[in-house]
Amino acid sequence: MKTASTKKIIATVEKILSEFNPIFEAHGGGAELVAVEHDTVTLRVIGNCYGCSLAPMTFGMGVDEMIRKELPQIKEIKYTV
Repeated sequence: MKTASTKKIIATVEKILSEFNPIFEAHGGGAELVAVEHDTVTLRVIGNCYGCSLAPMTFGMGVDEMIRKELPQIKEIKYTV
């Protein structure tokens, strides 16, 4: 069962990802939420974002930064394929 806190984290991460969708889609890629466990969020990199040389900047300085700003309780953001 998901707690209210977990539901808030999920909603916030999904909102942040949706804000980046135009950038992702313009390049044939994207990201999706895989899991929220305690203070860790796991995202899946999909399409052309996987292996893209700009992905570390888009995710590290974009998505990660926004997640940490909106959800300071998140200590780690992991990526998978």
